[in-house]
Amino acid sequence: MQEKCSTILCFTILCDNSSSIKLSKNHVLHGRSKHIEIMFHFLCELVRDGMVDLSHCNTQDHLADIMIKPLKLEVFLKLYSLLGVCEVSNIN
Repeated sequence: MQEKCSTILCFTILCDNSSSIKLSKNHVLHGRSKHIEIMFHFLCELVRDGMVDLSHCNTQDHLADIMIKPLKLEVFLKLYSLLGVCEVSNIN
């Protein structure tokens, strides 16, 4: 993953919502974005200041889904393997 941030302490957040990424980089207030809360504006400031970089992640590869969504077995096993989780018997 390439570093796009200009500061030493820069965090990359993977997001599967391309509209959120575009809105954070081009903060335009219009009728569709009026409802966005303070947390979003804070994130926009972090992106503008170069402390956070939002990068696109395919929905199929979004690791957080394993924690928050019911998944089909094959999707669960794929994300499980991407997390790097191993069985206790395999540690040695």
